[in-house]
Amino acid sequence: MDAGSVASPVRLKAVAGPGLPDVTPELEDLYRGFEQELLVPLWTEIGDLMPFHPVTRATPHLWRWENLKKLADQAGHLVPVGRGGERRAIALANPSLGGQPYATPTLWAAIQYLMPGEHAPEHRHTQHAFRFIVEGTGVWTIVGGNGETGVGDPIPMHRGDFLPQAGWNWHAHINAASAPMAWIDGLDIPFQRETEVHFFAYGRDELTPAEQVTPERCRSERLWGYTGLRPLSVGEVAPGSPLLAYRWASTDAALNDQLALEKEGYGGTVEPGHAAIRYTNPATGGDVLPTIRTEFHRLVKGAESTPVKETGSSVYQVFDGSGTVTVGDKSWTVTRGDMFVVPSWVPFSAKSEASASDSDSGSLDLFRFCDAPIFEALKLNRVSVG
Repeated sequence: MDAGSVASPVRLKAVAGPGLPDVTPELEDLYRGFEQELLVPLWTEIGDLMPFHPVTRATPHLWRWENLKKLADQAGHLVPVGRGGERRAIALANPSLGGQPYATPTLWAAIQYLMPGEHAPEHRHTQHAFRFIVEGTGVWTIVGGNGETGVGDPIPMHRGDFLPQAGWNWHAHINAASAPMAWIDGLDIPFQRETEVHFFAYGRDELTPAEQVTPERCRSERLWGYTGLRPLSVGEVAPGSPLLAYRWASTDAALNDQLALEKEGYGGTVEPGHAAIRYTNPATGGDVLPTIRTEFHRLVKGAESTPVKETGSSVYQVFDGSGTVTVGDKSWTVTRGDMFVVPSWVPFSAKSEASASDSDSGSLDLFRFCDAPIFEALKLNRVSVG
């Protein structure tokens, strides 16, 4: 199809300005020729194409957990889980991204809700994903198998657990509890959709009996869940962490030890009263997923983090406690479960107002995921502190 058979969407306006050509009938004719041939000259667009610093399309925004849970419960009584919709996942839609189900231009964040006895069917997709559980227990996810005869790895899900799942792995979910359960999903759907590289496939309609019961520890934990110890039976691993469950007990202990070391005068925190960990791939020491970085931050009561801005975007969920978060020119008081977005190159800081009355740890606990691995791989990452 050549330019002559396409209605051109290009519209150019000749304007006067420093360094720009004089507005003449000849220039207008030139611009009409550009429009007809689907051409756009750089001199008319350079301010938008090459700004002095990142100009984000996303907006800082807060979603209240109590509202998310209420609407998810309504959906649980109205919307079935099965082929077609596949998942009862309700995505955060950033208010400045045109109604798309995107938390940021690269990240998807959703609350997923499974009713008692429900089974979310097996499928797989190239999008890298994780589950983080802010409350509840009784659901397990099954990862692996081959969609036909393979037996997946049943993984129990409990409050505070983090479950990464690299792209193109079969997976399904079962709720064997007597109550509904909610968790958050994070994926790189917007990134893969906008770059046009995504694939999806249906799996089995029924799981094997071995996949419908869950042990206390999944197979990946038994193989990869020992700090600093790599199984010699395993050679090269596929992209993404082979450890499929990072348990809350270990995360909590690591954060507590950092704060204890700080009190003893040995450092260990990223700044006073601010402990933080990054979930890492035990096979490589790098991020758990090729396109998503995940972290957990704990701020003791009264601690305030230094403002930071980064290229790339982040989504946070308050795991426990209360405090005030500031994203650009917006500030919110937050409590357990609340979720908020930090767009690219917008400063973020948090102040803990937590106590033993609203936090198991007595601190403000924040789970974070971001798109940093993408920009680090492209050598486009930049961080400004203070």
